Amino acid sequence: MTTELIHIGFGNVLAANRVVAIVSPASAPIKRVITEARDKGILVDMTSGRRTRSVIFMDSGQILLAAITPDTIVSRLGLGRGAESGLQKG
Repeated sequence: MTTELIHIGFGNVLAANRVVAIVSPASAPIKRVITEARDKGILVDMTSGRRTRSVIFMDSGQILLAAITPDTIVSRLGLGRGAESGLQKG
């Protein structure tokens, strides 16, 4: 099985087949999740010092922070708003 890598800015990539969810960091519950993940050591900050615009949940339990919006990541994954649910194509 081939792993598709998606560029998420500043030389950072992620494995598309490992993504569970992509959310905005604006809500209080997501901010709490970020704080808890940082305390547990499962947070990966891929923002290169920029503002966090996306929080990506991986199937390994890790949580990634990205400096690009969820919509941009979804478009790079090749999924549109009318696509089937889930991250697998076809």
